[in-house]
Amino acid sequence: MTENLYKRRKLTNEEIEDIFFNSDEEIFDSEAESDSDEDLPPNLEALDNIADEETTPVLNEAEEVNSLLWKATNLFNPPGPGNFDNQLCGVQNPPESPSEVNCFKMFLTEDVMGEIVEETNRYASDLQEREIKGKLVKWVPTNIPEMYTFLVSVLLMGVIKKPSLRDYWSTDPMLLTPFFRSLFSQDRFLLLLRCLHFANNATAVSNDPLKKIRNIFTALTSSFRRIFVPYRDLCVDESLMKWKGRLAFRQFIPSKRHRFGVKFFVLCDVLTGYVEDMIIYTGSTTDIQHYPGLGISGSVVMTLLAPYLRKCHVLYVDNWYSSPTLFQHLLSLGTGACGTVRANRKGMPKFTCKMKKGEVEFEENGSQLAVKWHDKRDVHVLTTVHPTGMAATGKLDHVTGQPSMKPVCVLEYNKKMGAVDKADMMTGFHECARKSTKWYKKIFFHVLDTVLLNSHIVYRQITGKEITSLQFRTNLMRGLLEEYSTLRCPAKGGRPALDTPLRLTARHFPSEVPQTTSQGSKTRRHCKVCLSSTRKGKQRRLTKHMCVPPLCAVPCFEEYHTLKNY
Repeated sequence: MTENLYKRRKLTNEEIEDIFFNSDEEIFDSEAESDSDEDLPPNLEALDNIADEETTPVLNEAEEVNSLLWKATNLFNPPGPGNFDNQLCGVQNPPESPSEVNCFKMFLTEDVMGEIVEETNRYASDLQEREIKGKLVKWVPTNIPEMYTFLVSVLLMGVIKKPSLRDYWSTDPMLLTPFFRSLFSQDRFLLLLRCLHFANNATAVSNDPLKKIRNIFTALTSSFRRIFVPYRDLCVDESLMKWKGRLAFRQFIPSKRHRFGVKFFVLCDVLTGYVEDMIIYTGSTTDIQHYPGLGISGSVVMTLLAPYLRKCHVLYVDNWYSSPTLFQHLLSLGTGACGTVRANRKGMPKFTCKMKKGEVEFEENGSQLAVKWHDKRDVHVLTTVHPTGMAATGKLDHVTGQPSMKPVCVLEYNKKMGAVDKADMMTGFHECARKSTKWYKKIFFHVLDTVLLNSHIVYRQITGKEITSLQFRTNLMRGLLEEYSTLRCPAKGGRPALDTPLRLTARHFPSEVPQTTSQGSKTRRHCKVCLSSTRKGKQRRLTKHMCVPPLCAVPCFEEYHTLKNY
């Protein structure tokens, strides 16, 4: 009897949602009402624990766009998200003295560095317990000043490129760079690099693919969002960190330069190039909030944009993210969007099949504008912020000689879509990430390059100085060494340095002036330095020594070969 009663009381999912969220009326019949504590039906148990929780967000399903509502137009201006207020944009809580070091430490603070030091020391102790012999016997605990000095060495290696780490401590005169030896011995640097760690292996979440780097990555990306408020235009795109080792979430993207690696979803500010946020793609466990009706690509966009919704921003994305459903959902949340789009996306209008070069077709549905324009091939663009019409690119068509024209939305998209690619280019000039057997160290150094990029942008925003990234990096390294490093005493003994290759060709040896038959052993010539000197009074001094011209042994021989104006 009880089993039959359960079957009569079982409700559909739609009725359950209507009961809990949309209705204040009692719809149960008198037989179903009861004050007893008997168990709920199976399809109500899941909602019993979360119905009253305010911390669980209710994600409304995005409304699909009907492809039949589009109509052709030649004059349409989308309503857009509204006017953007840029008064609060830019750097938040800048340091009192905006030096390169202080801008860098806004992101990589001493607290974050202290956490790295703690985990590095813990991991080194674990390794010592397992390894009795070897270099780890000489390990001594590191500290914050030494770790900052270690990072300076890593950053400097991004400027001074060498094929192997050991080459930085080489005594070969052709490879010699004595500055690295003044910071660390080779063994100490390699020990720090080996023991560099970011998480406690004993307490890390076992099913988290990013458990080795989670805490530091979260701390740094949180500082990105906290320190800088973006301007109106934003850009979301993919970035690929080169990695060819074995890794569960390694990706292959043939259009990227490296092709194999770890994929990042990156949110950038278009005006400054500042990286606002990053998400590491790990497959089904990627840190994104899934939004019904938007799919994976739309959920990535919504997760990255969550802090910036309802602020009238304009987003630029490529055709992997764009869809009429996503753009309509963003517009309902006070955010505009523009991007290339695939012609077969659900909700897209039907365009003319074949078009000639330069032809364009516009379709609108009241809030969005879809454009098909034929250049070298068909280009489909979707926008909620740009009107119909063509604009001059500032170039001439090499065939007709007429000014080159493009749709307004295409022109704006080309100007503002490359922010992520530009950030990759800027970090690639002097990247400190090196080949490593540990993927999490490679990710840390990749994020460190992004920290340097953002620090440089913050420094320019605060001071107004236009310095290059190399100048900023050099000043930063010099400032960190002045604050944290102590001069290391050079090691005694060791392997002797090799002879310079110029030893046999680049030196001059004095010889005697060839004897003449008339003078014999008393043959002399006038010294060239004494005879033509501009530094002192000219003298007619005879000498029996010569190199190419006749020279006095002391001091004229040295002056001739060391002074430009002798």
